[in-house]
Amino acid sequence: MTSPLTALSPLDGRYSHKIEPLKEFFSEKALMYYRVRVEISWIQFLSDRNDIEELRAFTEKEKRILENITENFSEGDAEKIKSFEKTTNHDVKAVEYFLKEKFAATSLKDVVEWIHFACTSEDVNNLAYAMMLRDAIRKCLLPAFTEVADLIGEKSREWKGIPMLARTHGQPASPTTVGKALFNFYARLRRELAGLEGVDFLGKINGATGNYNAHVVAFPKVNWLEISKTFVEILGLTWQPISDQIEPHDFIAKISHNIFRLNTICTDFSRDIWGYIAIGYFKQKLKEGEVGSSTMPHKVNPIDFENSEGNFGIANALFHLFAERLPISRWQRDLTDSTLQRNIGVAFGHTLLSLSSLSKGIQKLEVNTTQIEKDLEENIEVLSEAVQTVMRKYGVEHPYEKLKELTRGKRITRKEYEKFVGDLKIPKEAKDALQNLTPQSYTGIAEEIVEKFG
Repeated sequence: MTSPLTALSPLDGRYSHKIEPLKEFFSEKALMYYRVRVEISWIQFLSDRNDIEELRAFTEKEKRILENITENFSEGDAEKIKSFEKTTNHDVKAVEYFLKEKFAATSLKDVVEWIHFACTSEDVNNLAYAMMLRDAIRKCLLPAFTEVADLIGEKSREWKGIPMLARTHGQPASPTTVGKALFNFYARLRRELAGLEGVDFLGKINGATGNYNAHVVAFPKVNWLEISKTFVEILGLTWQPISDQIEPHDFIAKISHNIFRLNTICTDFSRDIWGYIAIGYFKQKLKEGEVGSSTMPHKVNPIDFENSEGNFGIANALFHLFAERLPISRWQRDLTDSTLQRNIGVAFGHTLLSLSSLSKGIQKLEVNTTQIEKDLEENIEVLSEAVQTVMRKYGVEHPYEKLKELTRGKRITRKEYEKFVGDLKIPKEAKDALQNLTPQSYTGIAEEIVEKFG
């Protein structure tokens, strides 16, 4: 077995243990398994039908034989398929020969030529990949994204009432709360996760160019549209009734765009947290034995957020490629999609790795209220928005311009602020409210938003 130290890809080396669950869905053995599952399901389905009389019904014992081939699919079986492929130079045909050999050793030897009946290899492939994507998304990716979203949501609720200076264009701006700043990301993630949860995984089984040509010649009176639809739905997929040789992969493009957006939101979050750590709004819990620099002992670097950003970047480069290229096929079929689809697991791997880093990083965060309070106290000028808005309410002329003259590009003291407000020609109660206003209390309904929508 190849050592992780000599692996070409860091996913198979340095990070292998972190993306282990995906191997069940995107390894070559996994692809072989899903192909075997489609082939076994197809012959079983045909044998159960009354309108395909030439294919006999299978006994209960034979049905168990078929189930065992799928359920007990082993690495040895995968190696056997690989040995057939050395001769065929065709991966799906190798699966067919593997199954024929399996059948030949049982009472099913008389039905071996019904394996892969009327199928083109893409009938098997598209269904296999659709099931792989479905299972990997539901069992790995959705739980990982949900964990990160829930962690952000949990922190946003915990910190919903902590005032924090906002920064638009990197400059001090109207205050928010720590929780509301995080809650924006939680809301965005939940919206995109709902889209991923509701995606249709499409599949087709309609022959070499999508017209059931061979099917109709062999069985002209059979309703092949009904058979195709029923079989695809039995596999837990949504039927694609119209295609050429390949299912056009538009749904994979949709999934790729969906995950691309989720990754982008998480990247945005990582960068924001990196920035907040840089200005001292967050501290990171220390772990015994860790070092932040080989030469600077004081360093506690935001490596989890940096690692997540880097791996999201790799993943999104691939997801963009899948969305752009998979739906394109020359005429009725070319093989460009074959190589691309084999790399879907790589994009999932870098995404899962990023989510693992992000989850770890979020759990290490602590709010540095001392630094946040200091920034709020030193930026009284952010209250200028409130003052000029109240001035507008009471008809004071040129309120924006007057506050601009007082505050633009400079800091003012509390005393300067109170003097400006004290000189305003507005009702006493409005003046008192502005005099009592602080950056800490000037957070609008930020806390309420988190409570209401969280």
